[in-house]
Amino acid sequence: MNKSKKAESDGLTRRDLLKGSGMALGGLALGGVLVGSRAGKVNAQVKCSDCPPGPACNWTDYAASQRYSYFETLKPFYPFNKHTETNITPLGRNEMRITFMGSVIPVNMRKAQQLMSVFVEVGWDKDKQMPMDQFVFDCGAGVVTNYNAMNVNLGRMNKLFINHLHGDHMSDLTYIYCFGPSQGRTSPLYVFGPKKSGITSPDYQKNPGKEYDDGTKAFCENLRRACRWHTESFSFQTTMYEGYPAQHDIQEAWGLKDLPAPVEDDPWGDAYCMVPVELDWENGGVAYDNPTTGVKISYFPVIHCRKGSVGYKLDWKTPRGETLSMIYSSDTKPEYNCVDQSINGGKGVDVLIHEMIVPAQVWTMKMGHLDSLPSLTDPGVQWMTMIQNSSHSPQGAFGYLLSLIEPRPRLTVATHFPVADDTVACAMKSVKEHCNVYQGRPRLEDGKNPARITWSTDLMVIQVTKEKIVELRGEVSDYEFSATVNLPKETPVLAKYNKNGKGDPYAQIDPNEQIPSCDENGKCNYREDGY
Repeated sequence: MNKSKKAESDGLTRRDLLKGSGMALGGLALGGVLVGSRAGKVNAQVKCSDCPPGPACNWTDYAASQRYSYFETLKPFYPFNKHTETNITPLGRNEMRITFMGSVIPVNMRKAQQLMSVFVEVGWDKDKQMPMDQFVFDCGAGVVTNYNAMNVNLGRMNKLFINHLHGDHMSDLTYIYCFGPSQGRTSPLYVFGPKKSGITSPDYQKNPGKEYDDGTKAFCENLRRACRWHTESFSFQTTMYEGYPAQHDIQEAWGLKDLPAPVEDDPWGDAYCMVPVELDWENGGVAYDNPTTGVKISYFPVIHCRKGSVGYKLDWKTPRGETLSMIYSSDTKPEYNCVDQSINGGKGVDVLIHEMIVPAQVWTMKMGHLDSLPSLTDPGVQWMTMIQNSSHSPQGAFGYLLSLIEPRPRLTVATHFPVADDTVACAMKSVKEHCNVYQGRPRLEDGKNPARITWSTDLMVIQVTKEKIVELRGEVSDYEFSATVNLPKETPVLAKYNKNGKGDPYAQIDPNEQIPSCDENGKCNYREDGY
């Protein structure tokens, strides 16, 4: 695999700078290829005093902080199609469709942007009138609203890939799990995510050396228990159908390392089966490999707040034999694994989705509703800088990271970012300090034009083929009632709480104090049909 360019400072290569830091990660095995992971701190002799100051940005134009004009100019995408049996807008046979259902960082969550979630669909199955395969990457608070508006029902959300277990990346999992059977998901919910971090409590704590089980399996076990009242109360309805593949068949079809198993005693195939698929974040590897649909999803460690965060790379072999690729870093500091994965052995990738945050000064100014940037010594700026240093890639660092990737991604998408005309314009200046990029309509990729970059916002749709990549704007109503529910055609299994061969809605309640629709004298109090 080709390595990223050498970065020199005071005549030292990057690898020289990492010697003695003690922070470099070990080798990363991905698909049998060893990637030298070079993340770490430069040693103390390296200084940034010669770096130019950050670009001057205009923060006095109030109107520029209230809209994201670029997104408004995109052509519309209509998610409902009445000409298909399922009401889903079809994809091209060789098309990958990426939809941002959430796109912002916590504490900046707002009406225009919910927390993180990316929905990926590939190809089109004419017989089923469905995408050939589909995946949810992260599911932060508020995103279910956008999934519903974009006509993605919970029945289509059975494979969730969680990059790390922060609340802004998994909090809507509760809703997806609990209400899945009500919107047609009558099969298990698979949650892919990292194994436990292996970090122990500091020596000065009450329980020094304590190792918490903070992995995906433990998370699913506890969430399943926490949702017990809900799942039992909804089990007067059908939650599974006959004919769901056996566990070993799913393992083989999806290329899973271990036999998939629910965390509790739910019968296999039931919609309330929650099935964790833990990933060895330390070494990386392949999470999902489905030769039937042509999708392979690999993962690699990234640097975010605590050991155990991963990035994902999706490769799809299209029906005509081409490969389309997408990387989703989720939250991370700038690090070399993303660079190496994006170089992709010299082949590059089609779409790189990478987090970016505004600088600590800007973050503090915006959150404090100030008229100008606070001082670098301001307590708020110091606090935001600490968060940045533990977890994130500010815009200048992201520009430098992008400059290390050759060939460049066909489209780079900055996400986890509070978009507006002013924040995006300032970020573009920072990125251009390091590499030649442009934001705008697609151009011919003749080698003379710079790489394209865009900033995601909720309901942005990206259509990817080998011929072109097109950004669209989801055209939806704020009052959209529901995503289309497509019920299975298989034979339903009798509900857990049933009577006379049907689900029994009265099995778990005491109706004695219920106001009857008709009183004892036959007088109609209200209609049973709801009117």
